[in-house]
Amino acid sequence: MVSRRVVITFPAGKAVQPLTYYLVKDYDLVINILFARISPDEEGTLVLEITNSQAENIEKGIEFLRSQGLIMENLAKAITWDESKCVHCGACTAVCRPRALRLDQPTWRLTFDQSKCIVCELCIAACPLGIIKEAL
Repeated sequence: MVSRRVVITFPAGKAVQPLTYYLVKDYDLVINILFARISPDEEGTLVLEITNSQAENIEKGIEFLRSQGLIMENLAKAITWDESKCVHCGACTAVCRPRALRLDQPTWRLTFDQSKCIVCELCIAACPLGIIKEAL
């Protein structure tokens, strides 16, 4: 299986069609919604992981979304943290919905699973020491 993570920006007024339905039905794609902030009359953002056995089907699905006036970007950003400076306070875990940042029990040490991270950047603002950063 081939997977690709993309960030889709919906211009205002473009979030009115069931686009994920068309991706599943017409292109046989498996869609995992990692993050969504969408309103019909406002600009919105959707982060998807798109999976299929053939990369060509993923590309066709992405081209379909572009043809609908959506802005597509590969999710190439990443979050990094300096574990040596971390005090393991857990403030970042409170805002990490996909649980990429967690306090390991029983040690209560912060762990970071990059594969679960959707790069929403909420943890950056939550870290009181400023040691969580965006890496391009």
